Amino acid sequence: MFENINMDLYMKEIIKKNAPKPILDLMKNVYWKFKKIRYITIGRPYTPGETTKAKKRRTREGFFERYCPGKGLDIGYGGDLLSDNCEGWDFEEGDAQYLNSIKDSEFDFVYSSHTLEHMVDPEISLKNWWRVLKSGGYLILYLPHRDLYEKKKTLPSRFSEEHKHFFLLDRDEKPDTIGILPLIKRTLSDYKMIYAKVCYEGHTITDPEIHSDGEYSIEVVIKKEPKI
Repeated sequence: MFENINMDLYMKEIIKKNAPKPILDLMKNVYWKFKKIRYITIGRPYTPGETTKAKKRRTREGFFERYCPGKGLDIGYGGDLLSDNCEGWDFEEGDAQYLNSIKDSEFDFVYSSHTLEHMVDPEISLKNWWRVLKSGGYLILYLPHRDLYEKKKTLPSRFSEEHKHFFLLDRDEKPDTIGILPLIKRTLSDYKMIYAKVCYEGHTITDPEIHSDGEYSIEVVIKKEPKI
């Protein structure tokens, strides 16, 4: 009778529904500490995710040649680096909101895929991601689109309990949705907007209870201009 049941997911749901919150919090802390030690010790394995999913489209569009020259930083990469000329930054390196160990103007391009929605303060995060970018370099943001991924308007997320915000392209919607373009406008200066678009290649699943397939993201590229 259990042959068609994913027992790992089944047990996770049983624990989530029945364990007291303090026990759940303790289990999460132990889990993440174990993963941190593991990644520091042996490194992260390659884990294809949203970045890999977008690679064919980006290659076709000439994305890598245009926006990824020199040395890059991939924030929140999760084992899925944007390109070979990237350094990965994830929780084992420190808090992605601050990037405390990275000096100013260190990278030619800075990329983040499906990470900003996890940050406590997206404005502080953007300021520090901008800080480590060289003048003339590109900040590339790839974010889950609220209506393609979350398929609901308020927290919590159906598919990731770690999400702290939802994102749309061009407008804020209280209480939980941030417009990425308004956020950039009120947070950064001395930039040139290269493009901002919704990416939905291969997206077919619209049922709100089922995780979406294909791309379901907002992609933004902005260039850091010299200060005048």
